[in-house]
Amino acid sequence: MTGPTDPTGPTDPTDPRVDPILLEIVEGTLASVEREVETAIARTARSPMIRDAHDFRAGIHDRRLRKLTGRSYSALVQPVARDFPLARMKPGDVFFHNDVYLSEGGIGHLPDLCVTVPVFHGGEVVAFVQAFGHHDDIGGAVPGSMPSHARSAFEEGLMVPPIKLWDQGVPNEAALRIMTRNSRMPDSLAGDLDAECSACLMGARRLGELFDRYGRAAVEACFDAIIDNTTETFRRELLAKIPNGTYTWEDYAEHDGVDPPRLHAQRITLTVDDTAPTPLVIDFTGTSPQAKGPINHAGDYSDGVFLKKWLAPILRNLADTPERAAELDVNEGVVPLIEMRFPPKGTLLTPVFPAPTNARTFVILRLLGVLAGVLAKATGGRMPADQETIRYTGVYGEDDRGPYLMREVLGGGSGGRYYADGEDTIHVVPDSRNIPAEFAEARWPFLVERLGLATDSGGPGQHRGGLGYDKHIRMLRDASYMSIADRSILSCWGVNGGAAGRPFRVEIDGVPMEGLVDDHPVRAGQVIRIRTTGGGGWGDPYERDPAAVAADVRDGKVSLEGARHDYGVLITNGEADEHSTATLRAHLRRQRGPAPFFDRGPGYAQLSGD
Repeated sequence: MTGPTDPTGPTDPTDPRVDPILLEIVEGTLASVEREVETAIARTARSPMIRDAHDFRAGIHDRRLRKLTGRSYSALVQPVARDFPLARMKPGDVFFHNDVYLSEGGIGHLPDLCVTVPVFHGGEVVAFVQAFGHHDDIGGAVPGSMPSHARSAFEEGLMVPPIKLWDQGVPNEAALRIMTRNSRMPDSLAGDLDAECSACLMGARRLGELFDRYGRAAVEACFDAIIDNTTETFRRELLAKIPNGTYTWEDYAEHDGVDPPRLHAQRITLTVDDTAPTPLVIDFTGTSPQAKGPINHAGDYSDGVFLKKWLAPILRNLADTPERAAELDVNEGVVPLIEMRFPPKGTLLTPVFPAPTNARTFVILRLLGVLAGVLAKATGGRMPADQETIRYTGVYGEDDRGPYLMREVLGGGSGGRYYADGEDTIHVVPDSRNIPAEFAEARWPFLVERLGLATDSGGPGQHRGGLGYDKHIRMLRDASYMSIADRSILSCWGVNGGAAGRPFRVEIDGVPMEGLVDDHPVRAGQVIRIRTTGGGGWGDPYERDPAAVAADVRDGKVSLEGARHDYGVLITNGEADEHSTATLRAHLRRQRGPAPFFDRGPGYAQLSGD
């Protein structure tokens, strides 16, 4: 083991002098520091989106800008290093940015604010600690900085390229004043930034102690080993399960807030060659032109390095067991395995500034499902059905305490899997959560009259899709309703014979809302009813165990009509009638014919004309 002051430790991770015990210590320290940073932010931030919903991430990167931790995704250090040479950085510096087009693909929309702190050892930068998250408001045309009908980035809020927000421990008060002046929620923004900067500075000190204890050469050799181990593990355990060949699949966003609803395609052609140095080629040719509205994602920067790390978790579904999948981190080690080929400028993934991007979740989250669909075709269905997407719903107005903004990112159902049902009411952002009803009612002028599971929302299948939320909010004062939501027409698709889940639905006193809404008036006493998406089903629903369907009916997850219509199961006194069920299923199979490999649901026919 290299000693604390030994400057000549190993640099090659395959060198036997990379002590396996030290490697475990370094990996554990990185995970601990990342968790400590996130815990500090959650305990000291001001806004509900950061503190309670936990819509933020921390990450640790080395001096070569490689992401070392793999529990969650994070933004990139590339834009900071591009504009501020490492040799000129000083202890106590904090860098900030949120500019989508100057973030090298690491920031998707302007409410995502990113702080980056360099780690020093021996007077030189040796690593970075970074945090970024979704903040309440950074200006723009509507509260929340996500105007659903925006045609330009200039409508979406304050754009800040990489700047030095703290200089050697001294905050840049002028820059902070500019940012808070542009926010409708200045106190929350100031508190959140202070929490994030302080937490990352603390994390930088923790990492500095690791270097002080074991020496730079030894720690950096462990960094190399961590990344190389990920590369080898993914190649050996996951990519080996994908047959060589070329596979294509596409999915769609349904509206952009400007044009009438239509199919905005995201297409992936996946080429697999296990003899090539880069075994996976992801080609986005065929993706639709950039939208007029804000569903574009600027992904074609830094060779798509952010998208590589964003999409790679889908590969974990190929692991031998779910338990093994949960053990696999996604760090910079996945980058050498993937080549990305982007179409020319002017598509949903290659937009031209100042194309708006605030609802880019419609594209970037759909890509997860597109890659899953491609791999399902390649592996005979050994991938989950489609999962929920992010949607933002909320209300804003004024009460006795002044202006308020409530925005929530409710989860939905995940897709059924070849070995199990999908999960209910989960969120694609790790550790994110809904806002507790008790907290919401104490802070904002409404009552949460129901928060439960949306019956029949999960896609029918041999393994059922997970259920979405059913939430009812009664306003106590006049307010405005807002929504940034996809899958309000299209559904989460089913796979390998499974059926699609139910789409997103919102009604205000029985009047259905569109998915993209900025300022629909809600009167005191009116009820907002929100049903989030259900995941797609996996496998033929007529192959589902009738006893499991009966249990779902008893649990309120499937209705009696859903059991009969979707699964061909007749329930008597709470139990499945086996004889009647067998007869009904035989009839329904003849009526339906072979189950399709993919089922997109009725919304696809509505938009495609098929």
